[in-house]
Amino acid sequence: MSRYAGTLRAVVRAVSVPVTVFLIATFGTYALGALGGANPAATVLGQDATPSAIAQLNHQYGLDRPLLVQYFSWLGHALSGNLGTSYFTSIPVSTSLGQALPVDLSLATLALTFAVLLGGAAGIASALRRGRPLDRIVSAVCSALATVPPFLVGITLIVLFAVVFRLLPSGGYVPLTQNPGQWLRFALLPALALSAEGAAAIARQLRTSLVGALDENYVLGAAARGLSARRVLLRHALRNAAGPALTVLGVQVPAIIGGAVVAEKMFALPGVAQLALTAGSERDVPVIQGALLVTIGVVLVSNIAVNVVLTRLTPQARRSPSAARRRAGTARAAEAAA
Repeated sequence: MSRYAGTLRAVVRAVSVPVTVFLIATFGTYALGALGGANPAATVLGQDATPSAIAQLNHQYGLDRPLLVQYFSWLGHALSGNLGTSYFTSIPVSTSLGQALPVDLSLATLALTFAVLLGGAAGIASALRRGRPLDRIVSAVCSALATVPPFLVGITLIVLFAVVFRLLPSGGYVPLTQNPGQWLRFALLPALALSAEGAAAIARQLRTSLVGALDENYVLGAAARGLSARRVLLRHALRNAAGPALTVLGVQVPAIIGGAVVAEKMFALPGVAQLALTAGSERDVPVIQGALLVTIGVVLVSNIAVNVVLTRLTPQARRSPSAARRRAGTARAAEAAA
């Protein structure tokens, strides 16, 4: 019975934090849109609108109700898939987001894949060659990438691969479902630009963790028992050193999503960020709120997924959630100091 009670407490604890963050973030999003100073009805009807016409449209939109009533009504409809309708195009917000969201999800997935592969390979190589020229080169490159903004990386990639060598297109987009090969050609440069900072962060954190793990007694004991160097690295050292790097990966997800705003503008991608920017210029509040709601949801889901993987990867996290949280905080502090 106590085992089930502990499991129930763990589930409640795991769910309560994301739900609380979701409610606070969505309320802040809705309140900023509702209290932003712009009257949607007046914006839609134009400067010649009469006060009675504005009041009638406000009532139609439900904007004459108390803020909390508006928020919970909007949230209830949003959770059922109804995000409202654009004030200017009369297109349902869910339809617009359904067309734009796959662009961001595919781009973010490719960027995270590059960050894990490039950062993981660089971190492992640097740890295994610590103190040697390769280690110093990787550290220098990672330090440079950590300080260079994504748009500068993107410009460099465009100049090199689209202008000088003419290997890849400088902009545009082809849906993955339409032509996977062409999708990869158009998504490669923006994904590399978005992954640069994350790859550098993962490499630095993995190098630090792996160097410490390689000096632990259980790794030295495994090597002394005659296990191959590859097995010692993968089954013992890397598995225990990957936790802090995974935590860094979870921190990089919001950075990649935030960088998508610049990447979509630079590479002419029809994603959620471009949709939100266009809606912002038109003060199209339902579209802005829908885009922010989807972004919040993606960030929370990705962080939950990272926590699940971290728990499955490290036995200590399963036995002690508080220890996992302390380790995650230590990883973030180490990354910040690096």
